[in-house]
Amino acid sequence: MEAVTVHLGDFSSHMRELGKGFLFTLVIGTTDTSLVPGITIAGGAKPELTHYTPAADAEYLVLGRCRVIPTVPMTPDGKPTPALITRSAIKLTGSGVLVVNAGTRVRPNIPIIDLQGEPGRDIKTGLAINRNVVNRAFDNGVILGENLARVSGAIVIGESIPAGTTTAMAFLVAMGYDAWNKMSSASPVNPRDLKITVAREALKNAGIDKPLEDPLEAVSRVGDPVILAIGAIAIGAARQGAKVLLAGGTQMAAVLAFIKHLDKGTLSNVAIGTTEWLIGDRTADLVGLIREIAEVPLASVNLSFSDMPHEGLRAYEEGFVKEGVGAGGVSIAAIARGGFTIKRLKEVILGDYRVLLRGGVGGIDH
Repeated sequence: MEAVTVHLGDFSSHMRELGKGFLFTLVIGTTDTSLVPGITIAGGAKPELTHYTPAADAEYLVLGRCRVIPTVPMTPDGKPTPALITRSAIKLTGSGVLVVNAGTRVRPNIPIIDLQGEPGRDIKTGLAINRNVVNRAFDNGVILGENLARVSGAIVIGESIPAGTTTAMAFLVAMGYDAWNKMSSASPVNPRDLKITVAREALKNAGIDKPLEDPLEAVSRVGDPVILAIGAIAIGAARQGAKVLLAGGTQMAAVLAFIKHLDKGTLSNVAIGTTEWLIGDRTADLVGLIREIAEVPLASVNLSFSDMPHEGLRAYEEGFVKEGVGAGGVSIAAIARGGFTIKRLKEVILGDYRVLLRGGVGGIDH
């Protein structure tokens, strides 16, 4: 099996540019939508812990340990954050990592770039983010993207935002796309009915009964700060000629729609990279969503943890986690850059996971 499978479009130009080197940008954010019981497993058993997840992911990615929480980012039964995969892939290439705060309740205790956004409210209110904040964060994101393109010709952008598939669904429907029952979940049991209920209430309270034309308005009413930030950074970078790889799952369909409606001409420099676990999710349809919005290149990395010696890692094969923190896209970029095998990547992932099990730490280059 090939390390990377291309599902849509021509991914070759992205692979060539990624092979020259890439910069990974992790965009973090939170919304109070994640406090809805049962809507996400990202924070564990207590919904309020979801506000710590993005900061913990960012800290683990950069430091190999967390500062905002006293534990490593792993469930009690050993299921690790997808940041494990991202961190291992980054280590293999020695690529740079930048953390961008789109709007979080809990800020990570590491160096970050702040777009002067704000955390999102519960989208059921019909006012997710104040419009003046949306405008400010968008402008700052475009400026950041333009400058990142001057540093690297390939920008890989990932996300960490609990309940992000629900806000992405509401955003896509607000923009006129059929996203019902097409969004993935970090759980093998996708709470699709709950997500739809939340999204319908959000759209009703926002007064959206026909498609909006302005994606900034859609974000303000029913979106989240991460859709806004990734879209803005991608537009800024792509305008400068950089190849942009949106590293994530069905949430990146919302980012794609955001970009299309604000600057369609930049889509020629945009592609999406994800995991085969996400592509194989029968409760979602990323390929169908991309075809509906704009048929940009879409590729997946063929990681398989079925032969891993630890149950926590094999859980990925059972439908847990699937994607996040840029895991799929960064793995693709690392393969393009490093010329190593999937087997080698899995060896590094296993080694880092065993460090997690011991509660150990280590720098990005250890």
